[in-house]
This record gives sequence, C-alpha cells and structure tokens, in this order.
Amino acid sequence: MNDLFQQWGNDLSVDARGDLALVSGALRAQQRVLRRLLTNPGEYIWQPQYGAGLAQFVGQPANPLQIEAIIRTQLAKESAVAQTPAPTIDVSYDTLGAIAVMISYVDAASGQTQLLSFGIRNPS
Repeated sequence: MNDLFQQWGNDLSVDARGDLALVSGALRAQQRVLRRLLTNPGEYIWQPQYGAGLAQFVGQPANPLQIEAIIRTQLAKESAVAQTPAPTIDVSYDTLGAIAVMISYVDAASGQTQLLSFGIRNPS
C-alpha cells in the first residue's frame, strides 16, 4: 500500500511527472511513526486520541522515562511496527531542553530492523 509522500514539517512532494509523490515500504512506516509521535492529541478531528504530542515536553523538566512510555504506547498502536521484538527507545535532553529520540524497531511488513532518530526543540 502507498501513502502520499510527506516528511513531517514539509509540504507534499511531487514526482518527476508532476504528480503527487507516493511512498511505500520502510520509508512509509517511518513517516507514519513520526506523524504519530509528533501529532498533538486532538489535531485529527476524526481520531481525537491519535498522536503523542512529544513537542509538549520541550523545555519541561527532563523526564525521559515518561516520554519513553508514551512513545512505546504509541508504537504499539502503529500497524507498521512489529511488536516482537519490542522496539528499543532512547530519550535524552540537551542543555537547552531539546529532546533527542532514537528508536530501533522491526518493520512489520519486511521484518527488517529500522532505526529512526529525530530531535524536537523549541522553535524560538
């Protein structure tokens, strides 16, 4: 199955023919995971419980275990992520309060291990 190609924080992309670009496979799964983790609950009006809203933790007192638990709960809801073996998650803060996340999970469709790392910081 394909989705529209859309990296978090960017516009939809077009392919060489000028059509909307599609994404599939491991990259599709990564885009789905990022969208789930970075979307604030309530932003999708038809799925008000969707999303982890990780940006809410930027600049807050460090609580990596709470963030890891939220990520783990959201990954369990994502069909693109195999639940066995369980994903490994590492959360850390830098001195300015930015959050760094590193996730290793098995892609449910391919069975291949995927690494996903991203940072979240205050835009100011």
